[in-house]
Amino acid sequence: MGALLSDLDYVFLERAYELAARGIGSTSPNPPVGAVVVRDGRIVGEGYHHRAGEAHAEVNALAQARDRAAGSTAYLSLEPCNHVGRTPACSHELLDAGVARVVVGTIDPNPKTNGEGAAFLRAAGVRVDVAGDSRAKALIEIFAGSLGKTRPYVALKMAMSIDGAVASQVGVRQQLTGAAWSSFVRDLRIAHDAVMVGAGTIRVDDPLLTVRPPHHRLRPYVRVVACETDTVVESSRVFANVDGYLKTIVLAPAGLRSHFEPLTHVADVVFAGDDASERLDLALAMRALREREIYSVLCEGGPTLAARLVADGLVDRVHWGIAPILLQRDGAVPVLSGVDFEALQRRLRFDRLARVGDDVLLSGTFACDV
Repeated sequence: MGALLSDLDYVFLERAYELAARGIGSTSPNPPVGAVVVRDGRIVGEGYHHRAGEAHAEVNALAQARDRAAGSTAYLSLEPCNHVGRTPACSHELLDAGVARVVVGTIDPNPKTNGEGAAFLRAAGVRVDVAGDSRAKALIEIFAGSLGKTRPYVALKMAMSIDGAVASQVGVRQQLTGAAWSSFVRDLRIAHDAVMVGAGTIRVDDPLLTVRPPHHRLRPYVRVVACETDTVVESSRVFANVDGYLKTIVLAPAGLRSHFEPLTHVADVVFAGDDASERLDLALAMRALREREIYSVLCEGGPTLAARLVADGLVDRVHWGIAPILLQRDGAVPVLSGVDFEALQRRLRFDRLARVGDDVLLSGTFACDV
C-alpha cells in the first residue's frame, strides 16, 4: 500500500502526524488525529481533533480549506470514521467537500470503522491510499490497546540504575534520572487517563502525582493508589484536592474493608475481590477502573506493584529508564521484585531505544493475557 505514495505524500502525512500529536491527552477516549488538505501542491487547510465531543480533524481542516477542498487531496493520520456519533461521519464530510483523493496513515482499528471509511469513499469514486505507517500506529496505540478489553490500556514506567536497582536500600527515596526524563514522564502522564502507584511509593515518596505544569483537558485526570494489605495515611499528598483531577482512587482487597474504611473520607475506595480476599485482585481492580471510564493507566511502580502487573499479564507497554548510576549493593531494591525473568524475556519485545538527556529509554510491548 505504501508503494503508491510519493516522497511528497509522506511530507504531508508527516505534517498530519505533527498536528495529531497536539491532541494527545485531550481526546480520550477518542484517538488523536491530524488532517491536512492539499491542492495543487499547497496546503489549503489543516486541523486536528482538539477534544472528545468536538469537531474531528477532517472537519477542522475542511473548514479552513473551504471551497478550495474541491479536487484536493486530504492527508489523514487515521482513516476517517464512517459512523455518526457526537459528530458527523468524516468520510461523508470529505465526500461532500469534493475531496478527490484521501491518504491515510493507518486504518482505524475501531470496529465501528475498521476499513469502512475507506471503502465508502472508494465506492463513491474517491481514491484512497493507505500508508500503513508505524508512526501513525504509534499515535493511536493507547486507543487501539484499549479496544475490546475489559480493562484499561496499561503502560508501566520504571527507572533504574545500570545494575537494575531503584534505591540503595528499602525505604530510601532516591532520584536516579535527570530533568529530561522528568519531562518525558510528564508527557506520559498527559497521554494517559490515570497515573497509578503502589502504597509503598506513597509511604516512601509521598508524591502528588500531578502533571506539572498543568495540562488542561475536558476529562479530568485520575490518581490511583493500589494497596496490597497495608493502608496509607489520610494526610498523604496524593489525596490533596487539585484542579483538573477527580478524587483519588484507592484499590483495596474487599476482605480488608474495615482496614481501609478511614480512607473513604479522602478517596474513592474501590474494593476488589470477594469478601474473603485479603490480597488485592489486580485483574478485577483494573476492570473496576475501566468501568469508571478510565481507558488508559500509566503505572509508575514501585517494584512490587510493577512485578504483580507483569506477572498477571496486565501490562501493554513498558517504558524503562536507565540512569548512568551504579546502586547494586547489599540491601539494594531491585526494579522488579519476584519476577520470573525467563518468562518475562519470552513475552517482552523492545521496539524503541532513545537517549533522554543523560538517561537511556528502552520501550517495548508485552504479549498480554487479560
